[in-house]
Amino acid sequence: MKPRKRMMSLGLSIANLGYHYAAWRHPDVPADGNMDFRHFVHCARLAERGKLDGIFLADSSAVRDLDRPAIAREMEHQIVKHEPTALLTALAAVTKHIGLVPTASATYNEPFNLARQLVTLDRVSHGRAGWNMVTGFSLDEARNFGLDKLADSDTRHARAAEFVTVLRGLEGGTIDHEGRFFRVRGSLGLPPAAHRIPIFTAGESDNAQELAARCADVVYGGQPSIEEARAYYTSVKGRLAKYGRDPDELKMMPGIMAFVGRTQQEARDKFDRMQALIEPRLGLGLLTVNSFPDYTGHDLDGPVPDLPMPGGRKSEFVVGALAKAKREKLTIRQLYELVSGGFWHLGMVGTPTMIADLMEEWFTTGAADGFNIQPPCIPVDAEDFIELVVPELQRRGLFRTEYEGATLSDHLGLRQDLPMAEVA
Repeated sequence: MKPRKRMMSLGLSIANLGYHYAAWRHPDVPADGNMDFRHFVHCARLAERGKLDGIFLADSSAVRDLDRPAIAREMEHQIVKHEPTALLTALAAVTKHIGLVPTASATYNEPFNLARQLVTLDRVSHGRAGWNMVTGFSLDEARNFGLDKLADSDTRHARAAEFVTVLRGLEGGTIDHEGRFFRVRGSLGLPPAAHRIPIFTAGESDNAQELAARCADVVYGGQPSIEEARAYYTSVKGRLAKYGRDPDELKMMPGIMAFVGRTQQEARDKFDRMQALIEPRLGLGLLTVNSFPDYTGHDLDGPVPDLPMPGGRKSEFVVGALAKAKREKLTIRQLYELVSGGFWHLGMVGTPTMIADLMEEWFTTGAADGFNIQPPCIPVDAEDFIELVVPELQRRGLFRTEYEGATLSDHLGLRQDLPMAEVA
């Protein structure tokens, strides 16, 4: 049989109203869309029209940083959201092809309940379910489940590895499992799944990369540069052999956030318009919660003052942003625009050709197998990407023009008879 040509995998990440913190203020974005099912129907059908692999719903089992009064809660659209598995099960009834990937924690769920939900979603959608596996990283989540502190990384990732083993057993029928974290004996009360539900995950720690190499089908990356992405790609794929897996059995899909215009100026105008919608109190609050100094009371259009840093280890993003502010003599307003703009992952402001060039370079030089599209505003920037960038990728032979299979695994080009590694 002729080998299948390598194609990009593309997913649409529906982060409520978009990845830009001021997305809800855009005149063409429904400010109440988070609670409006029609908003999600439109987004899902849009992704399907673009022949994308799937839609991805990020989630957290908490409103984070409740102890931080500096955050302008009334200006954050991300905190109001539906439970993703239930929402995607409803969307399965109004779509035909698009994959459906909810986020659920392996730390704050039981494998029996989640397996039942996912297999139901898979059967309702005729094979289009996936699972974005997270382990949780915030104290706010732990508190919602009766815990006073977050479990350490080793414990959370060991639990997740055993969770997957139990879930895979439940997918296949009856299981009799007794391990460190779970004791499960029985059946889901459903026929065995026809195939393995693809597992998505993310994370750059050594534990996260080992978990991905052991049992993930897709890794959602967050590297802002091609050099970092190549290093991460090589690191994760280099761990697969110890679990009896080939590099092609795992798709690396970094996030991409793009402002797309038919001309460079049009793209820049879209970006500038969004930056102008950031409310100062929201911007200052985001600096504070991300461990920048508190600049309240200082001139927003004056240079970033050299203030003492809050205690604790600083992320590379914070250190890099402050170095950029000093080097380029940024104002406080420009600094919070840098943070609030959402370019924590790969970001670009440009034409369809420029964005396709960038994606092709990442795809062909060992940095990505595809991308999760992270629109600044949903649906408007998602529409721009699908109407302008996707056709350019198709013209270059990098992305499908029609669906060739029926399931999410088909779209991703994943085999279904892969052996599962047991928990050591």
